[in-house]
Amino acid sequence: MDLIEQGGPRHRPIRSFVLREGRLTQAQARAFAELWPRFGVDWVPGTLLDPRVLFGVDGGGTPPLPYLEIGFGNGETLAQMAAEHPERRYLGVEVHRPGVGHLLLELERLGLTNVRVLRQDAVDLLTQGLPPASLTGVYLFFPDPWPKQRHHKRRILKPEFMDLLARVIRPGGTFHAATDWVPYAEQMLAVLSAAPDFANTTPAGGWCERPADRPLTKFERRGERLGHAVHDLIFRRR
Repeated sequence: MDLIEQGGPRHRPIRSFVLREGRLTQAQARAFAELWPRFGVDWVPGTLLDPRVLFGVDGGGTPPLPYLEIGFGNGETLAQMAAEHPERRYLGVEVHRPGVGHLLLELERLGLTNVRVLRQDAVDLLTQGLPPASLTGVYLFFPDPWPKQRHHKRRILKPEFMDLLARVIRPGGTFHAATDWVPYAEQMLAVLSAAPDFANTTPAGGWCERPADRPLTKFERRGERLGHAVHDLIFRRR
């Protein structure tokens, strides 16, 4: 057992995810073997990442600060955003290997060079791996809503998470969240509205329309057919 401070037990942190690993397809296994060295970032916890090293320097200049998508699933949205905005830089963090493998294959298929991928816990990355004001924005699209009351403590969006975002998002940068689970949307709005370092970009102070740069996913289209309204929130770092 790990020990801290005079031999006391270390409590396991509450994770916002459960690691249910499916089998990799043959193509996904190839992606890890051949494409991870090109797109993957082998981050060592406790060390700081430098975007200039991750993406290189364009024409002798400094590359733009990246956007980070937390929990990108199969990478569909991240790959589409990167394809539509080649001038931007993107980081994606996800813990599930099949999703990471799927994204690697999409990056290869689309010929993208402006994405880097990490297979890490996002909270660990925000806490230990990113310098202050090192991101242009952060995306959190359709996180696990943990609908049962006893599981609400696992929801990733909470006040302490906003403190982490405030440290890594540059002033004027944005945090964009979306969910189709109404109780979670209401909690998100309450947490974000109470965060002192962020301001709602919607003058009315509520949810906003889906912006053009957030692609409509297959998951979202299916939800719309079932009558699941999606709520977007975009808050700006003060």
